[in-house]
Amino acid sequence: MSLPEDFDLHDVDFNALYQGGQMIEGIDLPSIPWDIGAAQPVVIEAERAGRFYGAVLDVGCGLGENAIHLASQGHQVIGVDAAPTAIEQARQRAGQRGTDVEFAVADATSLAGFEGRFDSVLDAACYHCLDEDARHAYAAALHRATRPDALLNLFCFPAGIAGLAAAMGITEENLRTTWGKAGWDITDLRPAKYHTNADARELVAAFGFDLEPVPDEPARLQAPVWALQARRA
Repeated sequence: MSLPEDFDLHDVDFNALYQGGQMIEGIDLPSIPWDIGAAQPVVIEAERAGRFYGAVLDVGCGLGENAIHLASQGHQVIGVDAAPTAIEQARQRAGQRGTDVEFAVADATSLAGFEGRFDSVLDAACYHCLDEDARHAYAAALHRATRPDALLNLFCFPAGIAGLAAAMGITEENLRTTWGKAGWDITDLRPAKYHTNADARELVAAFGFDLEPVPDEPARLQAPVWALQARRA
């Protein structure tokens, strides 16, 4: 299994995947790799460490598990995603659990209508889905959407060698340069682990990602990510 030779990040259709179709033309996924039916452990840890306060924005919220968890801990949360189907399903999940979360369809590179609203931000695997120009636009959009001293918690794949891992992976230099130029002071940057659905093991591994089993969690695998924390200047 390999990516098309002319693969471009713009070719990824997340809305199609949430509808049960193909995220990348010609490649079938047995399940949504990042849907583990719960919040990511790195997000749970960040919340416990006090990294979220005030009005919280979850960018690229997908099916809403992280936003739902943060709301269950008493936070005021808005989750946004470019995929309408993901937002519909996130609303359903929040409703089924009796959790009060606002979800909206929005373009992360502009965040129009959200200017100056947020005190903290979660990006759990959105940044690496953007191409280089979009990453700069996104970092600037988050600066506009937040208040002074807002906290950013971002998790993204590190630079890979081949396949999708190479196309989506982010270098340390990229993170420091892009966010620094956009007015964010990085306060911590370290390796962490991001959980994936074990049903997609073979395909995700074929895309070039390094996967390890999660102890005592046979339905999950884990992949390396950057864990970035930054404060809005």
